[in-house]
Amino acid sequence: MIGVKSLQQRSLNLTRLLSFSPGQAGRMEYSASASTAEQEIIYSKYGAVGVILLNRQKALNSINQSMVVSMHQKLKEWTTDGTKLVICKGSGAKAFCAGGDVVAIYNAGKPGQDNLMGEFFREEYILNHQIGTLKIPYVALIHGITMGGGVGISVHGKFRVATEKTMFAMPETAIGFLTDVGGSYFLPRLPGNLGLYLALTGDRLVGKDVKFAGVATHFVDAAQLPFLEKDLISLKNPDDASVADILSKFEKKSEVQKDVKFSMENKTDWIDNTFGGSSMEDIVKNLRDDSTEWSKQTLSTLAKMSPTSLKIVHRQIQLGKSKDLAECLKMELRVALRLLRQNDFYEGVRAKLVDKDNKPAWKPSRLEDIPDTEIDRYFAPFSDPKQELQL
Repeated sequence: MIGVKSLQQRSLNLTRLLSFSPGQAGRMEYSASASTAEQEIIYSKYGAVGVILLNRQKALNSINQSMVVSMHQKLKEWTTDGTKLVICKGSGAKAFCAGGDVVAIYNAGKPGQDNLMGEFFREEYILNHQIGTLKIPYVALIHGITMGGGVGISVHGKFRVATEKTMFAMPETAIGFLTDVGGSYFLPRLPGNLGLYLALTGDRLVGKDVKFAGVATHFVDAAQLPFLEKDLISLKNPDDASVADILSKFEKKSEVQKDVKFSMENKTDWIDNTFGGSSMEDIVKNLRDDSTEWSKQTLSTLAKMSPTSLKIVHRQIQLGKSKDLAECLKMELRVALRLLRQNDFYEGVRAKLVDKDNKPAWKPSRLEDIPDTEIDRYFAPFSDPKQELQL
């Protein structure tokens, strides 16, 4: 991984490369130039506006530890140097950020041992909290794949702009993990039980659905993003109101998916009722008692997930309803570090991302074999207070 100091020093030379005049707006692209292709994250400054470019196209802009640390330090710098607006985007046309680099975490550990990459989650959650508490506007252009860690560096900001190419998902139950990066906080605050449904099933939201669900604050045609960015950068004294005005202006003139309605509109009552059970077992029973084809498909989906993860995610979403972002992130770190010592995370990553046989051997393999007391253990405070997330 590229060192943080190296990243920051080289980024200082990029402002001239990335600067543009109004007439060049159409040539602003979400891709890296040849001269900067080796850098994982690129920072630019235009007056009072700072721009973050995630620059790992081959990895779908997945974030690693050096990027997390670098971004945290840059945001600290920008909050003290007169920066009044931050824009975060991904390079290339495929992804804003497909998540954290879980394969690297998988390679760094094994069940029963402390994972050397556990510190990644600690630093990632600190960054998530920093974004969620920024006093200046933070605009995430979530064009393309936005999953896991990519959600964490976008959804807690004041503004999230989706396009017709946006694909949102939190697929952690499929790899034996929890819905982290503040998922405990923002998912319970989506309408009804939609957040719980998305967290348990890993189901995707695409295009304007991301805005309808409340994950994005605005929807803008992808072709208009360079012009939107130009107008934001042109603000002399940006604040929440002026940024919101520009985003609303571009949203109103968006033509792509103009007449599209929320694809889950007719399923919201079903989700609220079926996923309103007080336990995972209740939800499974509700699905089995329902005769619809969608219930059968949902049962099939849940059967592929880690039973331990399903129970943990159900618990975290319930607890998160009454917690603030900091409390949710502290809770998630406890669970994450303990999951890194168990079988299912390594088995899930192996089956999905390494061997790709899609045949994980979950331990335990059934919900009924996991008592609530076992789930309690994941959420318990650390015996050493120094291990807790410090925010």
